[in-house]
Amino acid sequence: MSSADALRLILLSSLWGLSFIFMRVAAPEFGAVPLVLVRMGIGALLLMPLLISLHYLRLIWQHKGSLLFLGVVNHVLPFSLLALATTRLEAGFTSLINATTPIFTALLGALFFATAILRQQYLGLALALLGVYVLSADRLDFALGGDGWFILAVLGATFCYGIAGNYSKTRLGHLPTRVLAAGSSAMSALVLLIPGILLWPSEPISPLAWGNALALAALSTTLAFLLYFGLLASAGATATSTVTFLVPVSALIWGYLLLGETLNLQIIAGMVITLIGTAIATNLLRIKRRETPPPAYPPHE
Repeated sequence: MSSADALRLILLSSLWGLSFIFMRVAAPEFGAVPLVLVRMGIGALLLMPLLISLHYLRLIWQHKGSLLFLGVVNHVLPFSLLALATTRLEAGFTSLINATTPIFTALLGALFFATAILRQQYLGLALALLGVYVLSADRLDFALGGDGWFILAVLGATFCYGIAGNYSKTRLGHLPTRVLAAGSSAMSALVLLIPGILLWPSEPISPLAWGNALALAALSTTLAFLLYFGLLASAGATATSTVTFLVPVSALIWGYLLLGETLNLQIIAGMVITLIGTAIATNLLRIKRRETPPPAYPPHE
Protein backbone atom coordinates (compact mmCIF):
# COMPACT_ATOMS: atom_id res chain seq x y z
CA MET A 1 0.00 0.00 0.00
CA SER A 2 1.35 3.41 -0.97
CA SER A 3 1.72 6.22 1.55
CA ALA A 4 -1.14 8.10 -0.14
CA ASP A 5 -3.43 5.06 0.21
CA ALA A 6 -2.38 4.66 3.84
CA LEU A 7 -3.40 8.25 4.53
CA ARG A 8 -6.73 7.66 2.78
CA LEU A 9 -7.28 4.57 4.90
CA ILE A 10 -6.64 6.51 8.12
CA LEU A 11 -8.95 9.32 6.97
CA LEU A 12 -11.65 6.82 6.02
CA SER A 13 -11.46 5.09 9.41
CA SER A 14 -11.71 8.49 11.11
CA LEU A 15 -14.78 9.45 9.08
CA TRP A 16 -16.53 6.15 9.78
CA GLY A 17 -15.47 6.32 13.42
CA LEU A 18 -16.98 9.80 13.62
CA SER A 19 -20.25 8.48 12.17
CA PHE A 20 -20.96 6.82 15.53
CA ILE A 21 -20.33 10.15 17.27
CA PHE A 22 -22.64 11.99 14.86
CA MET A 23 -25.38 9.38 15.36
CA ARG A 24 -24.94 9.42 19.12
CA VAL A 25 -25.57 13.19 19.19
CA ALA A 26 -28.26 13.47 16.49
CA ALA A 27 -30.32 10.28 16.87
CA PRO A 28 -31.98 11.15 20.21
CA GLU A 29 -33.53 14.28 18.68
CA PHE A 30 -34.23 13.06 15.14
CA GLY A 31 -35.15 9.48 15.85
CA ALA A 32 -33.54 6.63 13.95
CA VAL A 33 -35.51 6.64 10.69
CA PRO A 34 -35.67 10.44 10.12
CA LEU A 35 -31.93 10.68 10.78
CA VAL A 36 -31.17 8.00 8.21
CA LEU A 37 -33.50 9.76 5.74
CA VAL A 38 -31.40 12.91 6.13
CA ARG A 39 -28.20 10.87 5.84
CA MET A 40 -29.18 9.01 2.68
CA GLY A 41 -31.16 11.83 1.07
CA ILE A 42 -28.30 14.32 1.24
CA GLY A 43 -25.79 11.58 0.46
CA ALA A 44 -27.71 10.63 -2.68
CA LEU A 45 -27.92 14.24 -3.84
CA LEU A 46 -24.18 14.73 -3.37
CA LEU A 47 -23.38 11.49 -5.23
CA MET A 48 -25.72 12.18 -8.17
CA PRO A 49 -23.15 14.21 -10.17
CA LEU A 50 -21.20 10.95 -10.58
CA LEU A 51 -24.06 9.65 -12.73
CA ILE A 52 -24.15 12.41 -15.37
CA SER A 53 -23.99 9.90 -18.20
CA LEU A 54 -26.70 8.03 -20.08
CA HIS A 55 -24.62 4.88 -19.70
CA TYR A 56 -24.68 5.01 -15.88
CA LEU A 57 -28.35 6.00 -15.76
CA ARG A 58 -29.20 3.10 -18.07
CA LEU A 59 -27.33 0.70 -15.79
CA ILE A 60 -29.28 1.94 -12.76
CA TRP A 61 -32.59 1.45 -14.58
CA GLN A 62 -31.61 -2.03 -15.75
CA HIS A 63 -30.61 -3.08 -12.22
CA LYS A 64 -33.13 -1.04 -10.23
CA GLY A 65 -34.49 -4.09 -8.39
CA SER A 66 -31.06 -5.28 -7.32
CA LEU A 67 -29.98 -1.77 -6.30
CA LEU A 68 -33.21 -1.39 -4.30
CA PHE A 69 -32.47 -4.62 -2.43
CA LEU A 70 -28.86 -3.54 -1.85
CA GLY A 71 -30.02 -0.15 -0.59
CA VAL A 72 -32.39 -1.76 1.92
CA VAL A 73 -29.93 -4.32 3.34
CA ASN A 74 -26.80 -2.16 3.17
CA HIS A 75 -28.20 1.25 4.14
CA VAL A 76 -31.82 1.46 5.27
CA LEU A 77 -31.96 -1.40 7.77
CA PRO A 78 -28.41 -1.34 9.22
CA PHE A 79 -28.17 2.46 9.43
CA SER A 80 -31.58 2.63 11.14
CA LEU A 81 -30.62 -0.12 13.60
CA LEU A 82 -27.31 1.58 14.40
CA ALA A 83 -29.00 4.95 14.85
CA LEU A 84 -31.51 3.31 17.20
CA ALA A 85 -28.67 1.66 19.15
CA THR A 86 -26.78 4.92 19.58
CA THR A 87 -29.76 6.47 21.37
CA ARG A 88 -28.77 4.19 24.24
CA LEU A 89 -25.28 2.75 23.73
CA GLU A 90 -21.96 4.62 23.73
CA ALA A 91 -20.49 5.38 20.31
CA GLY A 92 -17.27 3.42 20.92
CA PHE A 93 -19.12 0.41 22.34
CA THR A 94 -21.49 0.35 19.34
CA SER A 95 -18.61 0.53 16.87
CA LEU A 96 -16.85 -2.42 18.53
CA ILE A 97 -19.85 -4.70 18.11
CA ASN A 98 -20.29 -3.39 14.57
CA ALA A 99 -16.70 -4.55 13.87
CA THR A 100 -18.03 -8.12 13.77
CA THR A 101 -19.47 -7.46 10.30
CA PRO A 102 -16.87 -9.73 8.60
CA ILE A 103 -18.01 -12.58 10.87
CA PHE A 104 -21.54 -12.50 9.52
CA THR A 105 -20.20 -11.97 6.00
CA ALA A 106 -18.15 -15.18 6.29
CA LEU A 107 -20.93 -17.22 7.90
CA LEU A 108 -23.61 -16.14 5.43
CA GLY A 109 -21.19 -16.61 2.54
CA ALA A 110 -20.58 -20.21 3.62
CA LEU A 111 -24.27 -20.96 4.20
CA PHE A 112 -25.89 -19.34 1.18
CA PHE A 113 -23.25 -18.13 -1.30
CA ALA A 114 -20.96 -21.18 -1.58
CA THR A 115 -18.00 -19.39 -0.04
CA ALA A 116 -15.54 -21.79 1.54
CA ILE A 117 -14.33 -21.26 5.13
CA LEU A 118 -10.88 -22.48 6.09
CA ARG A 119 -10.34 -24.36 9.33
CA GLN A 120 -8.49 -21.48 10.99
CA GLN A 121 -11.39 -19.15 10.19
CA TYR A 122 -13.64 -21.10 12.54
CA LEU A 123 -11.21 -20.23 15.33
CA GLY A 124 -11.43 -16.58 14.31
CA LEU A 125 -15.24 -16.69 14.32
CA ALA A 126 -15.27 -18.21 17.79
CA LEU A 127 -12.77 -15.66 19.12
CA ALA A 128 -14.70 -12.71 17.69
CA LEU A 129 -17.96 -13.94 19.24
CA LEU A 130 -16.13 -14.42 22.55
CA GLY A 131 -14.96 -10.81 22.28
CA VAL A 132 -18.54 -9.62 21.81
CA TYR A 133 -19.54 -11.62 24.90
CA VAL A 134 -16.72 -10.06 26.94
CA LEU A 135 -17.87 -6.61 25.81
CA SER A 136 -21.55 -7.06 26.50
CA ALA A 137 -21.99 -9.88 29.05
CA ASP A 138 -22.95 -7.55 31.89
CA ARG A 139 -25.22 -5.47 29.64
CA LEU A 140 -27.43 -8.16 28.11
CA ASP A 141 -30.46 -7.06 30.10
CA PHE A 142 -33.67 -7.43 28.09
CA ALA A 143 -35.95 -5.97 30.72
CA LEU A 144 -37.52 -2.57 30.20
CA GLY A 145 -34.73 -0.01 30.29
CA GLY A 146 -31.98 -2.58 29.66
CA ASP A 147 -29.36 -2.53 26.94
CA GLY A 148 -29.99 -6.02 25.54
CA TRP A 149 -32.32 -5.08 22.70
CA PHE A 150 -30.02 -2.25 21.59
CA ILE A 151 -27.06 -4.63 21.47
CA LEU A 152 -29.17 -7.01 19.36
CA ALA A 153 -29.96 -4.06 17.08
CA VAL A 154 -26.23 -3.60 16.38
CA LEU A 155 -25.84 -7.33 15.69
CA GLY A 156 -28.86 -7.08 13.38
CA ALA A 157 -27.06 -4.32 11.48
CA THR A 158 -23.94 -6.47 11.08
CA PHE A 159 -26.15 -9.33 9.88
CA CYS A 160 -27.58 -7.02 7.19
CA TYR A 161 -24.07 -5.96 6.18
CA GLY A 162 -23.17 -9.64 5.83
CA ILE A 163 -26.04 -10.19 3.41
CA ALA A 164 -25.21 -7.03 1.48
CA GLY A 165 -21.51 -7.83 1.17
CA ASN A 166 -22.12 -11.29 -0.26
CA TYR A 167 -24.97 -10.12 -2.49
CA SER A 168 -23.05 -7.22 -4.04
CA LYS A 169 -19.99 -9.42 -4.58
CA THR A 170 -21.85 -12.28 -6.26
CA ARG A 171 -24.68 -10.45 -8.06
CA LEU A 172 -23.51 -6.87 -8.63
CA GLY A 173 -19.74 -7.17 -8.94
CA HIS A 174 -19.89 -6.30 -12.64
CA LEU A 175 -21.35 -2.84 -12.04
CA PRO A 176 -19.17 0.30 -11.70
CA THR A 177 -18.67 1.35 -8.10
CA ARG A 178 -20.27 4.75 -8.71
CA VAL A 179 -23.44 3.01 -9.86
CA LEU A 180 -23.49 0.87 -6.73
CA ALA A 181 -22.83 3.81 -4.40
CA ALA A 182 -25.10 6.44 -5.95
CA GLY A 183 -27.78 4.02 -7.13
CA SER A 184 -28.21 2.23 -3.80
CA SER A 185 -28.14 5.56 -1.93
CA ALA A 186 -30.88 7.00 -4.13
CA MET A 187 -33.02 3.88 -3.70
CA SER A 188 -32.50 4.08 0.07
CA ALA A 189 -33.66 7.70 0.15
CA LEU A 190 -36.83 6.78 -1.77
CA VAL A 191 -37.61 3.91 0.59
CA LEU A 192 -37.09 6.13 3.63
CA LEU A 193 -39.02 9.15 2.33
CA ILE A 194 -42.54 8.32 3.58
CA PRO A 195 -41.63 6.62 6.90
CA GLY A 196 -39.07 9.34 7.61
CA ILE A 197 -41.68 12.09 7.11
CA LEU A 198 -44.31 10.22 9.15
CA LEU A 199 -41.88 9.70 12.03
CA TRP A 200 -40.40 13.21 11.87
CA PRO A 201 -40.16 14.61 15.42
CA SER A 202 -42.78 17.12 16.50
CA GLU A 203 -40.33 19.04 18.68
CA PRO A 204 -37.85 21.48 17.06
CA ILE A 205 -34.44 19.97 16.36
CA SER A 206 -31.46 21.81 17.81
CA PRO A 207 -28.72 23.30 15.62
CA LEU A 208 -26.25 20.88 17.25
CA ALA A 209 -28.28 17.86 16.14
CA TRP A 210 -28.71 19.30 12.62
CA GLY A 211 -24.98 19.94 12.38
CA ASN A 212 -24.20 16.35 13.32
CA ALA A 213 -26.81 15.01 10.89
CA LEU A 214 -25.39 17.06 8.02
CA ALA A 215 -21.84 16.00 8.91
CA LEU A 216 -23.03 12.37 8.97
CA ALA A 217 -24.39 12.76 5.44
CA ALA A 218 -21.59 14.81 3.89
CA LEU A 219 -18.52 13.40 5.65
CA SER A 220 -19.32 9.90 6.89
CA THR A 221 -21.44 8.95 3.89
CA THR A 222 -20.59 10.87 0.69
CA LEU A 223 -16.88 11.58 1.28
CA ALA A 224 -16.38 8.20 2.96
CA PHE A 225 -17.95 6.37 -0.01
CA LEU A 226 -15.64 8.18 -2.44
CA LEU A 227 -12.58 7.34 -0.33
CA TYR A 228 -13.70 3.73 0.10
CA PHE A 229 -14.27 3.02 -3.57
CA GLY A 230 -11.09 4.87 -4.50
CA LEU A 231 -9.16 2.64 -2.10
CA LEU A 232 -10.77 -0.46 -3.55
CA ALA A 233 -9.53 0.55 -6.99
CA SER A 234 -5.98 1.50 -5.99
CA ALA A 235 -5.13 -0.68 -2.97
CA GLY A 236 -7.40 -3.68 -3.47
CA ALA A 237 -10.09 -5.33 -1.35
CA THR A 238 -7.78 -6.99 1.18
CA ALA A 239 -5.89 -3.83 2.09
CA THR A 240 -9.10 -1.79 2.19
CA SER A 241 -10.77 -4.32 4.50
CA THR A 242 -8.30 -3.42 7.24
CA VAL A 243 -10.47 -0.35 7.85
CA THR A 244 -12.68 -2.76 9.85
CA PHE A 245 -10.04 -2.78 12.57
CA LEU A 246 -9.32 0.95 12.53
CA VAL A 247 -12.92 2.20 12.75
CA PRO A 248 -13.65 1.03 16.33
CA VAL A 249 -10.30 2.39 17.53
CA SER A 250 -11.16 5.70 15.88
CA ALA A 251 -14.67 5.70 17.38
CA LEU A 252 -13.32 4.92 20.86
CA ILE A 253 -10.84 7.79 20.63
CA TRP A 254 -13.42 10.24 19.29
CA GLY A 255 -15.93 9.12 21.91
CA TYR A 256 -13.38 9.66 24.66
CA LEU A 257 -12.29 13.09 23.34
CA LEU A 258 -15.64 14.52 22.23
CA LEU A 259 -18.28 12.83 24.38
CA GLY A 260 -16.32 11.95 27.51
CA GLU A 261 -16.98 8.22 27.12
CA THR A 262 -14.97 5.98 29.40
CA LEU A 263 -12.39 3.35 28.49
CA ASN A 264 -12.06 0.48 30.93
CA LEU A 265 -10.32 -2.87 31.02
CA GLN A 266 -13.43 -4.75 29.90
CA ILE A 267 -13.78 -2.63 26.74
CA ILE A 268 -10.09 -2.89 25.91
CA ALA A 269 -10.05 -6.67 26.46
CA GLY A 270 -13.22 -7.15 24.42
CA MET A 271 -11.82 -4.98 21.63
CA VAL A 272 -8.55 -6.92 21.45
CA ILE A 273 -10.26 -10.33 21.42
CA THR A 274 -12.88 -9.25 18.86
CA LEU A 275 -10.39 -7.67 16.47
CA ILE A 276 -7.93 -10.58 16.66
CA GLY A 277 -10.75 -13.01 15.96
CA THR A 278 -11.99 -10.91 13.07
CA ALA A 279 -8.46 -10.67 11.64
CA ILE A 280 -8.13 -14.48 11.73
CA ALA A 281 -11.61 -14.99 10.28
CA THR A 282 -10.85 -12.68 7.35
CA ASN A 283 -7.40 -14.25 6.73
CA LEU A 284 -5.61 -10.98 7.47
CA LEU A 285 -3.90 -12.80 10.33
CA ARG A 286 -2.77 -16.29 9.38
CA ILE A 287 -1.82 -19.04 11.78
CA LYS A 288 1.11 -20.98 10.44
CA ARG A 289 1.02 -24.68 11.01
CA ARG A 290 4.09 -26.27 12.48
CA GLU A 291 5.39 -28.66 9.88
CA THR A 292 6.31 -32.14 11.06
CA PRO A 293 9.83 -33.01 9.92
CA PRO A 294 10.21 -36.18 7.90
CA PRO A 295 11.36 -39.20 9.87
CA ALA A 296 15.09 -39.68 9.99
CA TYR A 297 16.29 -42.97 8.55
CA PRO A 298 19.72 -44.45 9.21
CA PRO A 299 22.04 -44.20 6.26
CA HIS A 300 22.35 -47.26 4.09
CA GLU A 301 25.59 -49.12 4.53
